[in-house]
Amino acid sequence: MTILNLSSVTFRYGNGAGVENLSLTLGPGEMLGLLGHNGAGKTTTIKLMLGLLTPSQGDVTVLGNRPDSADSRKNIGYLPENVRFYPHLTGRESIEYFARLKGVPPAQARRTLETVGLGHAADRKVRTWSKGMMQRLGLAQALLGQPRLLILDEPTVGLDPVATRDLYQRLNELRANGTAVVLCSHVLPGIERYLDNVAILSDGQMVVQGSVPELRRQANLPVQIRVRGLADREAVQRQFSDDIIRQVNAHGLELDVDEHHKLDRLAALLDHHPQDVEVHAPSLEDLYCHFMQQHGGLNP
Repeated sequence: MTILNLSSVTFRYGNGAGVENLSLTLGPGEMLGLLGHNGAGKTTTIKLMLGLLTPSQGDVTVLGNRPDSADSRKNIGYLPENVRFYPHLTGRESIEYFARLKGVPPAQARRTLETVGLGHAADRKVRTWSKGMMQRLGLAQALLGQPRLLILDEPTVGLDPVATRDLYQRLNELRANGTAVVLCSHVLPGIERYLDNVAILSDGQMVVQGSVPELRRQANLPVQIRVRGLADREAVQRQFSDDIIRQVNAHGLELDVDEHHKLDRLAALLDHHPQDVEVHAPSLEDLYCHFMQQHGGLNP
């Protein structure tokens, strides 16, 4: 079953900007990272997914229906980048208000408030809440009705590390039950382990899409090996003169090596009896910068 499908979608505003020939699919339980610079077309793409915009060409479907249909809207949860609530309402009143709009029973709304860790503040006016609490209330309203598709725009804004970890744990629980997630974020470190696929946009066009391992193979960026506690750093530098080497300190080095030579380099380094060795594959941030530079959307 396909939860979300964009097929050759084009949308143009009056000035001609928008998105061009976008295609992607999302299945049950999958999480897609939708990445790109400001103005890349992410917001337009989200509006197309929500049914707020109609494609000039191509098709968008949610569970096989138009995204602006009643069935689709019941199955979509959306957390915007900037959440705003009525300041004179309490947390409980706020979530019950959104529940009525979506046809969700009040009891489920209150449970959702507990789920995001706001039960203790349910009877306080939201104007007294912190930014992080507001963000969690935004997530709570997005979760109302147990949506099959969850679209999150910068969901970790205002969240501390513990709340961020809790958010992703909750998303994993939802995914285990079949909810598909579209995640837009400028905070790339730490999110790659949650993503099944990544789509990078620039100037309304799809630069690249695929899983993180697929993007690593396509980019063919070097692997970083960091060694510490070397008795003879100069000997290592001489032996590995063909690789890019950076000095970390008096007894440590970083080497950038080809992925295909990684194991050979590691075996040779161990002959020098380092105290510690770390191996780092190219991160999602490295991949993003690489593909954007190739596309011309990021200055090197």
